[in-house]
Amino acid sequence: MTTILDTLHNYLSTGSFAKVNELVEQLHPSEIADILESLPQKQRDKLWQCIDQGEVLPYVGDSVRGELMIDMPPAEIAVATEGMESDDAVDVLQDLPDDLAEKVLQTMDMQHYLRLSQVLFYPENSAGGLMNIDVLTVRTEMSLKMVLKYLRRFDKLPEKTDVLMVVDSNNYYCGVLLLTDLLINAPQLIVEQIMSTYIEAIPAHAPAHEVALLFEQRDFLSAPVVDEQGILVGRITIDDVVDVIRAEADHNLMGRAGLDEDDDMFAPVFTTTRSRALWLGVNLATAFLAAYVIGLFEATIEKIVALAVLMPVVASMGGIAGSQTLTIVIRGMALNQITSTNIPWLLKKELAVSMLNGVMWAIVVAIIAILWFGSVKLGFIIGSALIINLFFAALAGVLIPILLQRLSIDPALAASVTLTTITDIVGFGTLLGLATLLLIP
Repeated sequence: MTTILDTLHNYLSTGSFAKVNELVEQLHPSEIADILESLPQKQRDKLWQCIDQGEVLPYVGDSVRGELMIDMPPAEIAVATEGMESDDAVDVLQDLPDDLAEKVLQTMDMQHYLRLSQVLFYPENSAGGLMNIDVLTVRTEMSLKMVLKYLRRFDKLPEKTDVLMVVDSNNYYCGVLLLTDLLINAPQLIVEQIMSTYIEAIPAHAPAHEVALLFEQRDFLSAPVVDEQGILVGRITIDDVVDVIRAEADHNLMGRAGLDEDDDMFAPVFTTTRSRALWLGVNLATAFLAAYVIGLFEATIEKIVALAVLMPVVASMGGIAGSQTLTIVIRGMALNQITSTNIPWLLKKELAVSMLNGVMWAIVVAIIAILWFGSVKLGFIIGSALIINLFFAALAGVLIPILLQRLSIDPALAASVTLTTITDIVGFGTLLGLATLLLIP
């Protein structure tokens, strides 16, 4: 991909659009989408004019896709969505400003509009928002011979069809008919006799992360989606779930830096500056809190310069220990492994680990401080500060994400900076406070 990207970069820079078209024709739409996201703005716009936009749109990241479509005529966007699966088409519409999305819907033919409106009704990050309404259904009373005859009427089955959804006369979900079971059983058998009920239907309003967890736990390739009454409204396939898993991974990674997972790497300078400025401001405020604590012991630091040398050791060790606990807890929350019944046990375990690590490394750090500065008291002070800071780091690492979640604040976004603030303040305050008590006459 790197070689292709460099080649395209050169072709676009020199205006060799015939070569661009020739190269692009050999690529899968997903590869073209990756290249679009990897190009600076001007070259991205040039490449966009050389490709089949309708094929590539579903694979482009949200932020880049919205930017590319903003100047497209509504009728052109509507045409581009007609060849997409319903869930992909809805994703495209949801990336548009509301007024433009409304114009696109108005230009669609009625059949296409009604098809998409069934999915647009549901929130984007829900099972209904993920589902595809292109579902093959069969009735419980049909014979396998009738099912086979029914399937032969289609020129093409919906992509990733591994099962047929079984419904009753009122379209209530009953189970699934595996294609393998359809092929190996006698034609005179009826669907109800061989259908499987092990795949439970997913409520349309179920959060996307719960859907992803269900697919992971039960190894589904596809699953039915039902409304509040149990009526079948669509299906979710594994490719949609992979997108959810990737988005959650990106969110957790980018959230630690206060960034959005859909941030465009090659967005204009001022757009990127604006998106990062707020989080830098939050971090600046927390840094001043730590600086204020240090300022309270200014006289102590002036008399014992060694404290300034040792301060980063205590803060850094607390930050790392807290981050380890924080990562474990956030992961457990994402997997629904943490409940009110096991939080006390988890807290005790993490505090015990922190104390054992604290004592072990406190001895090491104390010995180094004694050898370095020739002061047993100083070694005792930094060792004690390290144990206390690691204890509070573990305590904060468990409680902060749980508290943020109950306040409806995203732990992946806010927990890290909160933890760092606590470990810095506790680390600096403990080290300098003990030094003031024990070393200053």
